[in-house]
Amino acid sequence: MLWSALQIVLLVYLGLMALIYFKQASLVFLPEIDRGFQASPAEIGLPFTPLKLATSDGETLDGWFVPAGTKPGARGLVVFFHGNAGNIAHRLDYLRMFHDLGLATLIIDYRGYGLSSGNPSEEGTYLDAEAAWRHATQELGFPAERIVLFGESLGGGVAARMAAKNRPGALVLASTFTSVPDMGADLYPLLPIRWLAHIRYDNLERLSQINCPLLVIHSRSDDIIPYNHGRRLFDAARQPKQFLEIEGGHNDGVVFGREAWIRQLDGFLRQALP
Repeated sequence: MLWSALQIVLLVYLGLMALIYFKQASLVFLPEIDRGFQASPAEIGLPFTPLKLATSDGETLDGWFVPAGTKPGARGLVVFFHGNAGNIAHRLDYLRMFHDLGLATLIIDYRGYGLSSGNPSEEGTYLDAEAAWRHATQELGFPAERIVLFGESLGGGVAARMAAKNRPGALVLASTFTSVPDMGADLYPLLPIRWLAHIRYDNLERLSQINCPLLVIHSRSDDIIPYNHGRRLFDAARQPKQFLEIEGGHNDGVVFGREAWIRQLDGFLRQALP
């Protein structure tokens, strides 16, 4: 009887390991949540240019370019990589904040998100980011030192990888994890997640390759990505760097939530951009 029970437990354990390994993409990427939701910057009074960006492997990305609040590109350009669920239509408050700060914004949906083609993958999101970078530097004409890479949650992994490859004017990581294996180990401490994880987003490791000014934004009350992930990212980063502690949960603790937080972000960007 005991042996049968142990066999059942072992089979369940092995089944969970197989599920995490083979269905990892569906656990990490959540493109279907509110995928059909559509809105545009025009609904909050912002001028914008709709974009269709081609990736190097043949996908088509949906995106927007929103000019700065005064003169287009007067201070610089934010290339924004959003978090896991939802799409660019859910990020209008970010666009309003950047516009009011005198910054232009380029925002895209990753492959499989929103109106973009394809299916998401770690390598795919990097190719998507490279398409956005090419558009920012070649089509829009912004020099690298006037570009801010802003990554929200999952987007922090995309932004960090781009900052390691191309030295931008600044990098902002908002509510970002140290790595997917670290997140998995937090969620499933009894499973060998670090061995099973083939989607990685090794943000902590990448910080050693990043030389631009860094701002880490995180809330102690983040209910999805623990606060210690943000602190570890900050501690591992080179100078110059700043840490902005905000309040609220993962989905409602956002930098545009309070004027004081916006002012600290603005101060960081004024120091980082020429």
